[in-house]
Amino acid sequence: MITAQAALAEARARLEAAGVPGAMGDARRLLAHVIGVAPARMTLHLHDTLEEGALGAFEAMVARRTARVPVSHLIGRRGFFGRDFEVSGDVLDPRPETESLVAAALEVDWTRVLDMGTGSGAILLTLLAERVEATGTGTDISPAALRVAARNATALGVADRAQLVHSDWFGGVAERFELIVSNPPYIAATEMPDLTPELAHEPRLALTDEADGLSAYRVICAGAQAHLVPGGWLMLEIGWRQGEAVCEMARAAGYSGVACRPDMDGRDRVVVARAPL
Repeated sequence: MITAQAALAEARARLEAAGVPGAMGDARRLLAHVIGVAPARMTLHLHDTLEEGALGAFEAMVARRTARVPVSHLIGRRGFFGRDFEVSGDVLDPRPETESLVAAALEVDWTRVLDMGTGSGAILLTLLAERVEATGTGTDISPAALRVAARNATALGVADRAQLVHSDWFGGVAERFELIVSNPPYIAATEMPDLTPELAHEPRLALTDEADGLSAYRVICAGAQAHLVPGGWLMLEIGWRQGEAVCEMARAAGYSGVACRPDMDGRDRVVVARAPL
C-alpha cells in the first residue's frame, strides 16, 4: 500500500521525465479525480492510503498523461467561465482566452444568438446561462461534438433554450439572430507541426482549415449578414496575429465599428463588428 503523497511524488517524477509541463499540478488533479475530492483539498488527503483500485486507476492516467493526453480528456471535464463542461477527443477544449469572446458578447444587447462550430457548446451555453431570457442555436459539422454539447446543455439547465444543429457553417441555418459568435479553426496548416503534443488529441478539423488559417473567416464574414438582424453583432475569436486580416474582411463585407479586442494577455483575440442598420 502507498500513501497519496508517495503516489504523487512518483507520478511527478514520471511526468517530469516525459517532459510534461506542470507535472505536480497535473498529478494532483488526476489523483483528486480518482479519489473524488477537489484538487484544492488534496493537501488534506496526502497521508491517506490509496486502495489498490484507486492506485491502479491513477497510474493508468499518469501513463496516458506521459503520452501527452490532456488532463481534461483524462478526467472528462474542463472549467470555463466559472462552469464545468464535459469534454472529450471529439471537441476542442474550451480555453481561457475564449472567455474574452464571451465577455465581449455580454457587453451588448441580444436575445438570440448563433454559435457556429459550437463543439462542446462552451460559448453558446455559457451565454445562455449568463443571459436567462436568451435563446440560441449552435451548429457543428461533427455529430459527436453535438452530442457532447447536448449533454452539457442538459447539465447546465439550458437545454430548453438551446437548439443544436448539424450544419457546415450557415448550411442548416434559416433564421436571423442579433448576435453571431464563432471560434473557428484558425491555425494554418504550416503551423500545425509546431503545436504542443496535447493538441494532437483534439479534433484536427476544429484546429486548422488545412490552409492559411483564414478560410472560415472568409465564409463567415461573407455570409453572416444574411443571418443577422439589422444592427446585429458579429464576434469572432481569432489567432493573435490575425486581427488586421479579419478586421479588413469585416470592413470589406460592409460591417461598421470593426475593432479588435485583446485577451487577458493583451493580445488580439476577438474581432467585433456590427451589421448595417
